[in-house]
Amino acid sequence: MSSSDQDDAPDGGSGGEDSPLFRRRGPSSADVAEVPVSQSLIKAASNVCFSLFVLAVLVVTVVAVTYQPPDPWLQSSAAITTSLSRVLPNSTFLVPDDSLLPTGEDFNSSSSPAIPAPAREDPDDSASAVSSAPALNATACDPDAPLNCSDPRVLAAVKAFNAKAFLRKSIIFLSYETPVPGPKPGVCDVAWRFRNRREKSWRRYRDYRRFSLASGDGCTLEITSVGKFRSGTNAARRQPQRKGSKSPRVKAPPVDTEINDTIPVVGSEAEFKKGKYLYYMRGGDHCKSMNQFIWSFLCGLGEAKFLNRTFVMDLNLCLSGAHTVDGKDVDGKDFRYYFDFEHLKESASVVEEGDFLKDWKRWDKKKGPGRITVRKVPSYKVTPMQLKRDKSNIIWRQFNGQEPENYWYRVCEGRAAKVIQRPWYAIWKSKRLMNIVTQIAGRMDWDYDGLHVVRGWKAQHKKMYPNLDADTSPDALAEKVPKLIKPWRDLYIATNEPFYNYFDKLRSHFHVHLLDDYKELWSNSSEWYNETTALSGGKPVPFDEYMRVIVDTEVFFRAKTQVETFNNLTRDCKDGVNTCNL
Repeated sequence: MSSSDQDDAPDGGSGGEDSPLFRRRGPSSADVAEVPVSQSLIKAASNVCFSLFVLAVLVVTVVAVTYQPPDPWLQSSAAITTSLSRVLPNSTFLVPDDSLLPTGEDFNSSSSPAIPAPAREDPDDSASAVSSAPALNATACDPDAPLNCSDPRVLAAVKAFNAKAFLRKSIIFLSYETPVPGPKPGVCDVAWRFRNRREKSWRRYRDYRRFSLASGDGCTLEITSVGKFRSGTNAARRQPQRKGSKSPRVKAPPVDTEINDTIPVVGSEAEFKKGKYLYYMRGGDHCKSMNQFIWSFLCGLGEAKFLNRTFVMDLNLCLSGAHTVDGKDVDGKDFRYYFDFEHLKESASVVEEGDFLKDWKRWDKKKGPGRITVRKVPSYKVTPMQLKRDKSNIIWRQFNGQEPENYWYRVCEGRAAKVIQRPWYAIWKSKRLMNIVTQIAGRMDWDYDGLHVVRGWKAQHKKMYPNLDADTSPDALAEKVPKLIKPWRDLYIATNEPFYNYFDKLRSHFHVHLLDDYKELWSNSSEWYNETTALSGGKPVPFDEYMRVIVDTEVFFRAKTQVETFNNLTRDCKDGVNTCNL
């Protein structure tokens, strides 16, 4: 084949090294035109793919070097179950635990039932109030007339102000109430419901503030000053006064009318006998740590769900010495002091033990067709799977053995662990305690940073925590914390350190807040005091150490910047020496 013939050969032809695809020539425009478009695209695509591959390798390398396993306590309910199962190989809680075990509102559980979505904002709520203001401005008005708090312009001005003031904060406004007159002309008290983005539950809270207003241009109203969290006391809902009682000298504190933790009752004998119940007798978990109680209680609740039965629960709790000042157990506590019984009733089928035993005794007939059938289960070794087809009215688990054989959570070990799902979504912290959390965070205007300082017995246990005491000393904190938090921020310190003045050296850098700064929120004139006293039949309820842990931790979790002891302040591991990678 001649040279000219080779030049005329089609692209991709068998021209050997003399073909146009292999011949080395100068980079003329004609040569470029001879290269097929498909080949150019393939070459460009391969270059892009190779670049992406190199980038992916770099990303994986960086992640592999810097990755730290997530903390299971901040993950899903399944992660918490797996974590606790891993650290309990000998079926006992050996280490004294004064920490707070997360509950259902701390995570989103894929196994939880659908919960109602939060109430949607009114069409004219929040930011939309700004757009509705012009329509109100066109209304005829008298700028010199006294301010009427029920005037729609008042609520519109408040909504517009809140939409701007809380734009960068974690507050979602749900609904507003009609403004009411304040203590003097030109002042209105306004209440609204809201929820916090940092709380994964759909709980609603109330705030009421005092607004001073003045006439602006074109009959508009302008906010001239605003009170702090819950300053608008005229808009607060107070406990109704009984008929015939004398007017008190001091106003009763506001009440949360949305809490309904009344005990459910069985309506009739027929209803009782139609039901199927799972009854756990008190076991060795009584007076153990609150974490062990929750772990065991959720085991029983999970078995009841698996068996499609109503769980018989004892509202009486024994607070372990791990959560008391003097280290002594305190019996006779009410479940509702610490947990949300209303949410539990909505999430699971439960009845109270006292009423259940009375109904059982009253309606049980020893013989005949009306007899209530009972199956007694003496050992945890009888698995839930073996009880699945049982038709008895009552399955009565008895825990009469020695510890740890008489722990409730033994029922959910072994093969049962694969079929019993603990319903973490059913346990929420008490709404009464969460109201205190809301008030503390609200008083700092939802704009603060948090410091969690763990001391207590861990700082004294040098073998398990050799550096903790020195790393959390006043001098060490004064050196480290200013590098992690901006100066003169509101700083909430959650801690088990008993000495109030321990953190005084930080006061030269920040506006320091401690839980004891808010003692009036559980004093004998507080909303919490009145409600818990009513639960206890008129007996005052002390604000104990576990309640302090709940409130302290939850306020810390709502901080914008969070500085942790075992992540930021000390080299020690959270669970002691050589446990960082477990």
